[in-house]
Amino acid sequence: MARSVKAKNSRARRLTAALAALSSVSVLSLAAIVMEPVALHHPAAQSWNAAARAATGPAQRQTAAEPDFADIVEGVKPAVISVRVELDGTQQTADDGQDGSPDSGGGGGVMIGQGSGFFISADGYAVTNNHVVDHAKSVEVTTNDGQSHSAKVVGTDPKTDLALIKVDGSDFPHVKFAEGRPRVGNWVIAIGNPYGLGGTVTAGIVSAEGRDIGAGPYDDFIQIDAPINRGNSGGPAFDVNGDVIGVNTAIFSPSGGSVGIGFDIPADTAKAVIAELKEKGYVTRGWIGIQQQQITPDIAESLGLREAKGALVDEAEPKGPAEKAGVKPGDVITALDGTAITDPRELAQKIAKIAPGSSVRLSVLRDGATKDIALTLGTMPIDRPPEVVAASDSSSAAQNQQNLGMLLAPASKVAGPGQKGMVVVAIDPNGEAAQHGLSVGDIILDVGGKTVSNAKDFRQDLVSLRKEGKSEALVRLQSGDTTHFVALPLQHV
Repeated sequence: MARSVKAKNSRARRLTAALAALSSVSVLSLAAIVMEPVALHHPAAQSWNAAARAATGPAQRQTAAEPDFADIVEGVKPAVISVRVELDGTQQTADDGQDGSPDSGGGGGVMIGQGSGFFISADGYAVTNNHVVDHAKSVEVTTNDGQSHSAKVVGTDPKTDLALIKVDGSDFPHVKFAEGRPRVGNWVIAIGNPYGLGGTVTAGIVSAEGRDIGAGPYDDFIQIDAPINRGNSGGPAFDVNGDVIGVNTAIFSPSGGSVGIGFDIPADTAKAVIAELKEKGYVTRGWIGIQQQQITPDIAESLGLREAKGALVDEAEPKGPAEKAGVKPGDVITALDGTAITDPRELAQKIAKIAPGSSVRLSVLRDGATKDIALTLGTMPIDRPPEVVAASDSSSAAQNQQNLGMLLAPASKVAGPGQKGMVVVAIDPNGEAAQHGLSVGDIILDVGGKTVSNAKDFRQDLVSLRKEGKSEALVRLQSGDTTHFVALPLQHV
């Protein structure tokens, strides 16, 4: 009996001691109780971990196992700058003010935008986002020690949203880009100027790789959960070695603030673009001259493809490299120089990295057969304003296509779209056509590879395809200044 009481008293004392130790631990620290100590590879972090392992009490070891980025931040923070731009009063930042903080600046209609950046060389070259300095009349940067400097824009690249700026001077603290890409789950530290609060540090992990957020043709973002907000744009995200893994450029935010979903331009992309901007102020990319689209499962079925992979050619631009080489609308590009192509984004990224004037080989699927086409890449043209193509309703010669829920009229009878194809002049929002992406003003150019000139032929082409055993008809459309394919179901034809 005495032994039992003694044992109970002993356990009670241990429990009391454990609870006392836990009472000084924060809620976040409790996570360490069920996690292994984090192994960081930065020298400062390694020495800190060694000190943590040498701690005497269990509660001390559990608390010390949390990562400490203080030494890393102390080393890299001086290279991070706040970027302040004066904008023309008639302009605003490219993201419509998402990362800028416009201020009324007196009677002159002046607007001020704010962002972040970081020095990459001792002689004052710094990286930021294109949308931070877009339309800037003047650029001023503030360093971590509070000094302000005028900066000039050396070059910009809207397609990747990167810009290179230059501050006169020497001996600026600077950082370098990381070699290779981080792994999902790696620690990441973001530093920047959110809401004008310069020198703000946040931390998190790499959440995902290869994100396409619809920002541009070369989207390949790193997703991080380190909090970034308006004004962080252009700032760096560091790994635990103090190297830049990415440039903070966008956030997903229904509320306008951080919800833990941020996007970074990868270091390898930034490094290549910045090198060209420094050399010539702009970026040159390979160009084949096509409009292309993703192959959906229904489009794949209409083409007889086993998998929804490759890039479907909507249009070969007149006198472009692809047209000269014989690429046609409806071709499916399946490989580039023998390497399989999964989707249009992958093709665009690979072509962009090849120097203009280089010869490449495209493998295309056409009419069920594969053929190779050799072509010489051109240079991607400077961004041009789109040519607006409009279509208005016209009651004359309108043909009713009740089975698909749309009204068609020959393009030659409708003001605006030109002479080829059939214009959608009215559409049932609940009909098959609307549900598959057609809208008023779209121009149907061809069906199953056959040109369309009137509604009767259009219907007959659909009937013929159904008799051939097809369940989907591949229809080529012109919408505005772009051309693309949709697959229309044939069960109601």
